[in-house]
Amino acid sequence: MGDLATSPFVRQELIPERAAPVKVTGVVGFLRTRLFNSPTNILLTIASALLLWFTIVPAVKFLLIDAVWSGKDRTACLAQNAGHTVGACWPFIQAKFAQFIYGFYPEPERWRVNLTFLLAALLLLPLLIPRLPAKGLNAGLFFVAFPVVAFFLLLGGGLTGFGVSWTAGALSGFADGVSELGQKLSRAGEATAVIGPLLLLLGKLVGLVGWATSGLIWPLLWLNGQIHAFARPVWADLAATAVVVSLILFILNGGIRTGWRALVVSVATFAGIGIVIAVMGLDRGGLPIVDSGLWGGLLVTLVVSVTGIVSSMPIGIALALGRRSTIPLVRFFSVVFIEFWRGVPLITVLFFATYMLPLFLPGNFKIDGLVRALIGIALFSGAYIAEVIRGGLQAIPRGQSEAANAIGLSWWKTTGLIVMPQALRHVIPGLVNSFIGLFKDTSLVSIVALFDLLGSVHAAFADPVWATPTTLFTGFAFAGMIYFVFCFGMSRYSLFVENRLNAHRT
Repeated sequence: MGDLATSPFVRQELIPERAAPVKVTGVVGFLRTRLFNSPTNILLTIASALLLWFTIVPAVKFLLIDAVWSGKDRTACLAQNAGHTVGACWPFIQAKFAQFIYGFYPEPERWRVNLTFLLAALLLLPLLIPRLPAKGLNAGLFFVAFPVVAFFLLLGGGLTGFGVSWTAGALSGFADGVSELGQKLSRAGEATAVIGPLLLLLGKLVGLVGWATSGLIWPLLWLNGQIHAFARPVWADLAATAVVVSLILFILNGGIRTGWRALVVSVATFAGIGIVIAVMGLDRGGLPIVDSGLWGGLLVTLVVSVTGIVSSMPIGIALALGRRSTIPLVRFFSVVFIEFWRGVPLITVLFFATYMLPLFLPGNFKIDGLVRALIGIALFSGAYIAEVIRGGLQAIPRGQSEAANAIGLSWWKTTGLIVMPQALRHVIPGLVNSFIGLFKDTSLVSIVALFDLLGSVHAAFADPVWATPTTLFTGFAFAGMIYFVFCFGMSRYSLFVENRLNAHRT
């Protein structure tokens, strides 16, 4: 037994060959592991392939293979003239391309739109490239200086005053309006027996507020009168505004000890504003005025979407912080504001801003129709952005704020330097999703007589010169491709930002 236990074993037959390992790399490996690795995935793969076959192939055939690429009118896009089944009528897009981009903007002035697009691209691209320096200066130019320059480029006109004149006019109008309201309440109190004394008291209080406001702003009104005594009041107003604002910033930032930097920045800013006024001739009437009713196409789409996106961010941040505030009045106002704007559809907001808002304004106070729509969209979108940002704020542990307080940071520094950057990083997908939705929702402005890209395409269908069976589909396909390019670009850039910010976690 011992010999058998210790004797070596020698196999007399070869071991059968093992099966080759399953390939998990390359195209075959991808198909085997991702598409055909289970009966369910096999069925989904086959269904998806059939869906793509019945959608992508007809679309490519319509847009490229059967498309008509040249022609002067509708006859080129008719099947009997083309000799085959006609797909997309691209001559229609070529003929209406300027209308799709500029709307009814006067042709001799379209260089102003092109210059605005160019300036926007030159200022936006450096902001999107992380490695480029001077982000603070670039952001200031894009978010502060560019909107003003774009406004006067697109709308035209010049300046009749500056900060002092506008402030004096606004406060004077407020005081007059309050005084008029007080008089109306007093007259209503005299005519009403039930609540007459209450209305009389309220009218006197409101009138007292108007009288006090008029008394407080008399130095500003006096300064405004002195400014308009000059031959060129715009420059006098600019100088007076620069002196007042610079002194206020100098004093608030520490005066002689630490306020010099704020003073230099303020003076440099007003000097840049003066250069812009001189170059654009805003003190001499500026460029010819182009009413916003003539704007249209991609111009309106970009103006509405970019203004809504940029302006909704600070509104959303303020409302999100207000909803988490410990001050009951601030929290109550933020909650009511958010829930109100989230509770009404955007179409209702646009209708109210366009047709109802002018009924509530004083007779001598008018707001441009496009500006009214922009304000409504900004407030509407800001309410949704607020909830997205509030979700990011709730994801930040309380220990972050407590640690900042422990080292002596104020609430503003804690929020701006510690809490908010982390919260915004967490909600990048939600923010970009809201921005994409807002960009596509700009097509709703066509309901209130603002012809955006989709509205201009729809208006072009009424031209009998291009009335063909495929014109409608060609126009919508063109608009869809433009929307897709912008939305896909925002989506991919958000993924780039996410990967860059989360690189340290991998």
